[in-house]
Amino acid sequence: MSSFVYTAVRTPFGKYGGGLAGVRPDDLAAHVVSATLARVPNLDPAAIDDVVFGNTNGAGEENRNVGRMAVLLAGLPTSVPATTVNRLCGSSLDAVLIGSRMIEAGDADVVLTGGVESMTRAPWVLPKPDRPFPATDLTAVSTALGWRLVNPRMPKEWTVSLGEANELLRERFGVSRERQDEFAHRSHTLAHRAWEDGFYDDLVAPVDGTELVRDEGIRPDSTLEKLARLKPAFRPDGTITAGNASPLSDGASAVLLGSEAAADVIGAAPLARIAGRAAFALDPQDFGYAPVEAANRALARAGIGWDRVGAVELNEAFAVQSLVCIDAWKVDPEIVNTRGGAIAIGHPLGASGGRIVGTLVKVLRERKARWGVAAICIGVGQGLAVVLENLEGGA
Repeated sequence: MSSFVYTAVRTPFGKYGGGLAGVRPDDLAAHVVSATLARVPNLDPAAIDDVVFGNTNGAGEENRNVGRMAVLLAGLPTSVPATTVNRLCGSSLDAVLIGSRMIEAGDADVVLTGGVESMTRAPWVLPKPDRPFPATDLTAVSTALGWRLVNPRMPKEWTVSLGEANELLRERFGVSRERQDEFAHRSHTLAHRAWEDGFYDDLVAPVDGTELVRDEGIRPDSTLEKLARLKPAFRPDGTITAGNASPLSDGASAVLLGSEAAADVIGAAPLARIAGRAAFALDPQDFGYAPVEAANRALARAGIGWDRVGAVELNEAFAVQSLVCIDAWKVDPEIVNTRGGAIAIGHPLGASGGRIVGTLVKVLRERKARWGVAAICIGVGQGLAVVLENLEGGA
């Protein structure tokens, strides 16, 4: 049995403290659930066998299973079950992979997957002291991004900051600041062009009560000269800046999956087949390189090679991380992120995997390509990838 993508939708991605700052993450999640159902009006919500949502934080308003909260807030029948998964930046792609396995195992016919993150509304947490009534100060810890409350047994080289980990990757592979800035500039240029072309119009559903209708982080006036003037963010002599890394963001995404037989229940034709999937892990500080082998394995399971891939959606956590993956795959860079990437669009951690799957489906149809790969790097040394087959054909 095979699993298929039937539709996908996301919110516009907002800047940290920006256009979606006033919206709770569970409401963002509920919004894309409702927006998905609006795209398949013949689907009876009660026919959804399960809902799998990704989320990275889980410590704030999205606590206690945000997938289930989204189902309830969206007004679906209480009989629709839901779960929440956390594979950090890969959470919503993991949700897609989990949903596809459920369908292929015969455990479900229709699975709604997705993910959500409000990095703006991520809470500070106050660890409980070992003893009651401490006489010393306690420090609140931000949960927006990266390592926190680290177990002292962890080797220090594993727990370097995400930026420092990518500076190490840059040293290892010799990626220049100029290449990183050029890649970042391309991301903004292509994302802006995609919106101007109307590419995202049917992939994005603005959130009621907000004024945000496009991805907020895109800078159409970005230039290489402006990027070159930015100071390194993690080392005095480093190359990674706020301009060639993805920004903190808010947003949600959803991807509706089903079996082939589910077309009658959903009332729509499938768009793409999930042909291969894989996870890969390595040393935590090398997480940016993990998509390389994840994608290679997913392609092997799909029974094809890179020579047949017509489009790649690679989440741009950092320009350097993206470049070393592209170099390792030896693919034409022009087939990667042709409609912009996370450096411009944003990276709300738990929602990004769903974004790249939905974008890949549409890019494959736009380019009349048969095979595509979506891949994402994940903090603490992991990567995920999925191979999609465009059902409209192509080479």
